[in-house]
Amino acid sequence: MKMTRPRRWFEDGRLHLGLGIEDTFVPQSRSGERAIDEYELTEHYDRFAEDFALAASVGATVLRWGVPWYRVTPAEGVWDWEWTDRAIDALLAQGLRPIVDLLHYGTPLWLDGQFANPEYPRHVEEYARRFAERYGDRVLDYTPVNEPVIHALFCGEYAYWPPYLRGAEGFALIAANLARGFVRSQRAIAEVVGDRATFVHVDAAMSFVGDDAAPEHRAEAERLRQQVHLVEDLVTGRVDRDHPLRDRLFPAVTDDELDWFRAHAVQPDVMGVNYYPRHSTEQFEAGVHHGGGFADPRPSVDRGVDGLREALETFARRYRVPVMVTETCVTGSVAERIAWLDDSLTLVARMRAEGSDIVGYVWWPLFDMYEWTWRHTDAPRADHLLTMGLHDLVESPDGLLRVPNPVADRFRRLAADAASL
Repeated sequence: MKMTRPRRWFEDGRLHLGLGIEDTFVPQSRSGERAIDEYELTEHYDRFAEDFALAASVGATVLRWGVPWYRVTPAEGVWDWEWTDRAIDALLAQGLRPIVDLLHYGTPLWLDGQFANPEYPRHVEEYARRFAERYGDRVLDYTPVNEPVIHALFCGEYAYWPPYLRGAEGFALIAANLARGFVRSQRAIAEVVGDRATFVHVDAAMSFVGDDAAPEHRAEAERLRQQVHLVEDLVTGRVDRDHPLRDRLFPAVTDDELDWFRAHAVQPDVMGVNYYPRHSTEQFEAGVHHGGGFADPRPSVDRGVDGLREALETFARRYRVPVMVTETCVTGSVAERIAWLDDSLTLVARMRAEGSDIVGYVWWPLFDMYEWTWRHTDAPRADHLLTMGLHDLVESPDGLLRVPNPVADRFRRLAADAASL
């Protein structure tokens, strides 16, 4: 008797509305740079049960949520799942479906060289396998690496995060090692969980406008456009000897290893797109050079829903699977946030009506967060607050309170009407 695979959550024809909890972890520190752990900054480690209840209370059905790898394995060969056990129990008790970020930046403190360590792929595979063995009977949806292009840029090209490599060669080295770990992690999870597992690959939408054709920018702009998809292309077996960035990957990836990627390719079930209207489009200016990233950023251009449509269509066309808005918001007033929530969901509804296979929408984050620049100052966290959430973070004698604002009310109403979007 032939067995048929059960229909998965994203195949039911609905638009699934979700939320995320900011989960950036860069635990390494050095002179002038503090370790950053958003769960610690936002007190999620203590308030996780309250946070999951808040997500459920506004009608979210899915929650993008990450695991602090560096805390799970505080020393090589040592595994501590105590907090993660309690958090996952509380999350599932709220009826939420977690899409687990296994890697949202940051490696364990004992891993010298971080993403450049030759043993990184083996270590991250072991972490993924152990997670799946422990939770795979209840947790079925995984993002092996959140935003690999941002990992590779910040750690490999901009020298902003460990291991502080710089330039196109640094980007290629980090991208290649991330891709190796990505493939090994997904294959390990699939071996443990079986065909019930679903994989939501997530990357950042990035585009470039302005004087990108100026002689001093032309080559860099073209390289950046191409490498936006490089890690996803590698893990899905799309990079061959004729790929536009093949030469830039050498010697980080040999011809024999290209064959390995193609033979061991892993595919997304859903392609997630992270798009921020005020940050996802960078502008080149004639006669002006910027190194990129937070340290020396290019100006941004707000392309609004036009940029979101372009990003969703580009990822859908390139990877030919359902797509999902996995992160979006604006940092601004309540009115500005509500306007973007309305405008972006209206666009998603319109695109679905036109036939686009968009299966989900995640507002990021559930509550405010603290800007990554906190890492580079000695100022209090309040000086780095980003007003992005459905709930305000409010300092009090009892710690950080989560105070709902009108964005939460609007999200709740939209979630109730999601079946019609």
